[in-house]
Amino acid sequence: MSNSSEENSSKSTAVAKRKAIPVTGLSGRHEDLHEMLSFEDPKEQRSWIFDATFMRSSWKCIFGEGCQGILDVASPELNQGCCSEGAHFVDEDDVANVVKAVVRLTDKNWQMKDKSKKKGFLKKNKEGDTVTRRVDGACIFLNRPGFEGGAGCAFHIAATEAGERPLDWKPNVCWQLPLRLEYHTDTNGWVNTVVREWKRRDWGDGGSDLHWWCTDNSDAFVGKEPVYKYLKEEIIESVGAKVYELLVEALERPTAVTLPHPVLTVKKSK
Repeated sequence: MSNSSEENSSKSTAVAKRKAIPVTGLSGRHEDLHEMLSFEDPKEQRSWIFDATFMRSSWKCIFGEGCQGILDVASPELNQGCCSEGAHFVDEDDVANVVKAVVRLTDKNWQMKDKSKKKGFLKKNKEGDTVTRRVDGACIFLNRPGFEGGAGCAFHIAATEAGERPLDWKPNVCWQLPLRLEYHTDTNGWVNTVVREWKRRDWGDGGSDLHWWCTDNSDAFVGKEPVYKYLKEEIIESVGAKVYELLVEALERPTAVTLPHPVLTVKKSK
């Protein structure tokens, strides 16, 4: 998601714990309780279904500020975030966009540039999908701690230096996390699009092996603004400006009584 400087990566990895929030009127027995907000698209045959609980939550990317990574053991010192695996692509346009961005990377902002000249920066995985190559246990575009140009995603660093949006440089999956979009079409051709938080299970079979994941742990729920504001650009890029406007209006309605994110709530023992 977002990126942090080398200075941030050297900070203490400890993150203040949040006090659990009781949910009035509920027994505390619900697991992973979320409220969904749904409305029809003003132009398309589509219903949008948003995870309102996550959208209103205080989640933020804590890359370099306590993120434990997605390995099977806590590894904050590696400063890899969710870049330990090669990035997948959604389609050929996604690949082409990254290829165009790579041309703009330099030795100053991309630590692995020389290594990419030998074997390239893309590969086919066992399933035949195009992914970014891994070098020394992480994505080839991840600058490691100690790199003079800054630790973190080379695309993010270069785009920021150029005064451009990092999401215009990165593979789709890299700027969408921790948002997940799912599309379901019924027998009449009506599309239901769900926009929710990326959960541990969304990593597939290996998800259960992750030592830590940022949306199911309170460590990352330390933002100063709600997700729908913090990830405004990413949400608009995913759903469009008009739908985002409708979402904000519904989330901010004065009569709304909101649920806190489940990782922050008091739970009763079974």
